[in-house]
Amino acid sequence: MTAPDIAALDAAVDAAADRLRTLPESRLRRGAAARGLELARALAERAQRVERPGAPVRHLPDAGIYSVGDQVAVAGHDLAQALREAATADPAAAGEELTAALDLLRADPA
Repeated sequence: MTAPDIAALDAAVDAAADRLRTLPESRLRRGAAARGLELARALAERAQRVERPGAPVRHLPDAGIYSVGDQVAVAGHDLAQALREAATADPAAAGEELTAALDLLRADPA
């Protein structure tokens, strides 16, 4: 099996992060920041599980409503890099994880 195309994840992460970064404060306070933080946490947990299977997952802290776009970007790109590295050993598993991550990003209502 060929390695999955991780570039789609990088593009989706950038789009989600940019969307959050451009929202007005009122939308961030009405729940977009909380949803963005949930997304960032989910991406970070996935990255940790790929990088260190079986190790305890560390919780991504809440850095505030103005940081949530950056948190999505960092967590998402961490996951993308972890998948690039994991794809050399198990392309099928990396592809499944890529699909799940893209589904998370597509479902993001922020």
